[in-house]
Amino acid sequence: MDQAHIKYTLSWASLAAMGFILIFVAQMVGLIGHYGITTIVLIGINIIAALGLNLVVGISGQFSLGHAGFMAIGAYATALVMEVVPGVIGFILGMVSGIVVSGVIALVVGIPTLRLRGDYLAIATLGFAEIIRIVIMNLKITNGPAGIFGIAPFVSWQLVYVLAVITLIIVVNFVRSMPGQAIIAVRDNEIAAESLGINTTKYKVIAFVTGALFAAMAGSLRASFIQSIAPKDYAFMQSIMILIIIVIGGIGSMSGTVVTAIALGLLDTMLQNFGSLRMVIYAAILIVVMLIRPQGIFGSRELSLKKWLFDEGDRHGSDNTENA
Repeated sequence: MDQAHIKYTLSWASLAAMGFILIFVAQMVGLIGHYGITTIVLIGINIIAALGLNLVVGISGQFSLGHAGFMAIGAYATALVMEVVPGVIGFILGMVSGIVVSGVIALVVGIPTLRLRGDYLAIATLGFAEIIRIVIMNLKITNGPAGIFGIAPFVSWQLVYVLAVITLIIVVNFVRSMPGQAIIAVRDNEIAAESLGINTTKYKVIAFVTGALFAAMAGSLRASFIQSIAPKDYAFMQSIMILIIIVIGGIGSMSGTVVTAIALGLLDTMLQNFGSLRMVIYAAILIVVMLIRPQGIFGSRELSLKKWLFDEGDRHGSDNTENA
């Protein structure tokens, strides 16, 4: 690792640490109360889920609407395991179980469905998410439509913050790795990638399974933080809400995903006092943003600390993607 890259990595690590310290101090002096902490946690969970979906939609170019299904698997696995193994050990086992189960199901579902393209794939993944929701509604162990209540709280903003940063590091480095570059090649021109010997289905499935793992983690964190889960929490609109984050931020832009998740989380909080008008104002703002920036706020570009701090413009990642 060269000296410039070390500086660059340490700069991002310092920025993440500063954010952590800033929230910690603000909470200590009373600037951020319980409601503010709740907002921060939900923003962090949305960041984890959206970064995973951006791998599928933005990096591999596959239009998936099944993210809510994987979040439901993570949430219910955590709740059910914690009923058997109470305490923090049960929470960890539940999260790991949800991630593993989601990965296996994503592999089984992804191999046949990822041969489809465009609208057909979106319909197939939407159907998968609905199957998961209907199964959960009809199982006795999941308590049907009523859901599960009284889940022990083991999720703090510190945990979510650290996991969100780790997720961002993993995703960004994955995109820059050889498999990540192969996935981008498949997205840009599948026929050309096949002619170069790239197994297109394999790399699509890798992106799909990786996205499902992060969705399950987000679902697990949400279940323990909210302390209740129900099938209606993981319906079609949950997938749409995550998709909106990456579309507004810029499809394929990880920093755009993070910034948009934070902005929409704060916007949603500020509109709480508007009652039934909240969703109207929220939707109107999204429409205006799309009219002004149809490619998303960041497009396919990334924030570049290296350019700001060290005035270096060498490029990594995709064709027109600057350093994150």
